[in-house]
Amino acid sequence: MKRSSTKPQGATSYKETAFGIIPRSKLLQLEIEGTKRGLDYIGRLTKDKGAAITPEFICRVHDVSFGWIFPRWAGKYRTTQVTFSGKEAPPSFQVPELVINLCKDLAERLTHLPSKENERFIIEVVSMLAWFQHRFVFIHPFRDYNGRTARMLTILILLKLNLPPIEIKVEKDRDRKTYLTAMQKADNGDYSLLERLISDTLTEALQ
Repeated sequence: MKRSSTKPQGATSYKETAFGIIPRSKLLQLEIEGTKRGLDYIGRLTKDKGAAITPEFICRVHDVSFGWIFPRWAGKYRTTQVTFSGKEAPPSFQVPELVINLCKDLAERLTHLPSKENERFIIEVVSMLAWFQHRFVFIHPFRDYNGRTARMLTILILLKLNLPPIEIKVEKDRDRKTYLTAMQKADNGDYSLLERLISDTLTEALQ
């Protein structure tokens, strides 16, 4: 089991997979395929406008995406303490309750969004998405792929609001550094950079 680590999210090199011991280059290919599987699953669910984001659903997305690579722990909440981006995640025993509250808070925020005709609609959506992404990664419910899962769930929220999906670029070192900086600022209550990243990406998608 992975315990405390100071490596950035997604930077851990795994050796044990369902395919045996594989090099990092091979794992990267599997991760891309896993993310595609998760997005395909989410895409099918957008036909059901009433589908709610629940703890069970979040675990299912994680399992669909990465369970075929890591069947022993994907889709299950972590059971050990971890460190990411230089900070401690909440204790593992708190994760189930934190995820329940996250889902409840999200449902409440969705009900209080202004109408799409309101000029503040996009502003409020961006604010909500920044809060959700940061809070999800802060809780760090899974052993790994929390950032990827948060971004996939962000896409589902947008689709449920009849908005285009967005892809926050984190593959290149410069983009990842900017994203991590935005998340670190949000740790201190400053969501401005994260909101700008989401807003710019959403504006581009809308155009």
